Amino acid sequence: MHVITSAPGKITLFGEHAVVYGEPALVTSIDKRVFVKLRLRDDKAIKISALDLHIPGLIVTLREGEVILETDYGKVVPAISYIKKAIELTADYVGKFRGVDIEVTSDMPVGAGLGTSAAVAIATIYAYLQALKEELSKEEIARLGWRVEKEVQGMASPMDTSIATFGGFLYIKYRGSEVTLRRLKINTQLPLVIGYVEREFKTADMVRKVKVLYDKYPGIVKDIFSTIGKITEEALRALEVGDVVKLGELMNINQGLLDAIGVSNNKLSTLVYVARAAGALGAKLTGAGGGGCVIALAPGRSKEVAVAMRLAGARTIDTNIGGEGVRVEKVINA
Repeated sequence: MHVITSAPGKITLFGEHAVVYGEPALVTSIDKRVFVKLRLRDDKAIKISALDLHIPGLIVTLREGEVILETDYGKVVPAISYIKKAIELTADYVGKFRGVDIEVTSDMPVGAGLGTSAAVAIATIYAYLQALKEELSKEEIARLGWRVEKEVQGMASPMDTSIATFGGFLYIKYRGSEVTLRRLKINTQLPLVIGYVEREFKTADMVRKVKVLYDKYPGIVKDIFSTIGKITEEALRALEVGDVVKLGELMNINQGLLDAIGVSNNKLSTLVYVARAAGALGAKLTGAGGGGCVIALAPGRSKEVAVAMRLAGARTIDTNIGGEGVRVEKVINA
């Protein structure tokens, strides 16, 4: 039997990085998804095929802790860490372990700040549960995914794995293991343009960079995060009443603070400014930074903003927001 599951990517509207330090964040799913095709094996090997995750022709087999390459491409560990950890933690949680063959595909760029790693983890967990005929609540699945990200990255918020699980719009805040999660019903149309440039650093690198700055200047950086939290709360109110002008202004303020903590760079800043010059009400990076994606709120100016971003060297991504969370796509009884 093959099980095919999928989980969505996401856009962080407000609150990235600050959410790791106890402040709220607003996040929405997008209609770009990661797909996992999984089949149980008769042994305890984990075979992973990830042919389009920016690792050309990668096929890896893990057997009793040993990595067996079926390609001459050597930098495989980061790509398989989320999948391997998702299988291990799920098996431990339900008290069953079976080897698996896994194929992973994605219709969004990996490492773009769109929550691909969380989507991979959640889709893998869900597929494995389906294959094992085990049932967990969405809350349990999201928490398992959060554990995966924390163990792989060292630090992580529950934001990405929560949105990959539930989809839609979420308000999220956490301290320690206590998570406050609100699923939002938002009717406001958000004509967002996404511009993507290659990442220079991984999410874990950016999280560590911010932690170093926080440890060096705790009073200053804590105040920055507190201000981002206030921006997020104000943005929630604007989103609920459909005030897109205020949302744009708040995006611009949020971007300035993200720049202040060192997670923007020249490429991202260029996209932000060309988007605003082309008519966007607001523009900011989304995700961990260090490259990746900029979102621009551009009612009536989406085409002009997209052209400006492309002329500045970005790839633009067409997507709809607020889509479904993790789901089963197909079960093949063969």
